[in-house]
Amino acid sequence: MNIRKLAIIAAMAVSVIFTATIAQAQAIKMGFIKEDRIRVEYKAFQKAEEQWNIESKAWDDEGSSKQLELQTMIDEYEKQKLILSEDKKKEREATLRAKKDALDAFTKTIFGPGGQAEIKQKMLLEPIYAAVNKAIEAVSIENGYDVVFTLTSIGYIKESYDVTDKVLEYLARQEQ
Repeated sequence: MNIRKLAIIAAMAVSVIFTATIAQAQAIKMGFIKEDRIRVEYKAFQKAEEQWNIESKAWDDEGSSKQLELQTMIDEYEKQKLILSEDKKKEREATLRAKKDALDAFTKTIFGPGGQAEIKQKMLLEPIYAAVNKAIEAVSIENGYDVVFTLTSIGYIKESYDVTDKVLEYLARQEQ
């Protein structure tokens, strides 16, 4: 009989905890945003994309021009190498290597890590992302949202839900 009463009390306790958890979860006001719509409908994104397309086309055109020039030089060399002296061959090969190295340097400078393309993209997008994040936070606060998700991440969470300090304290205790 004691086991049966204990089981009933335990079931009731679980039920109360479960109900309280659901009630607490329902008290949280959540929303979400569609980032793709913001990208399409926010004029600053459109302007940045237009500017990016102009810049990247110019870089692509310059790279293609350099590549074509190198390929033309290689083709000419291949046609003439049988009649060239050893000194002229070495001279042309050195010129070709220098041209290829210049093309590689251009590609790295523009499209490599920390290159001009990355810097330009960051320059174009950072202010837009800052404005969008500020808007998400303002709308969240004005409308009483506790959590706002984006399709790829969390856009806003009320500071009172931040448990970072508790996690850091736990980690510090684990290190001791």
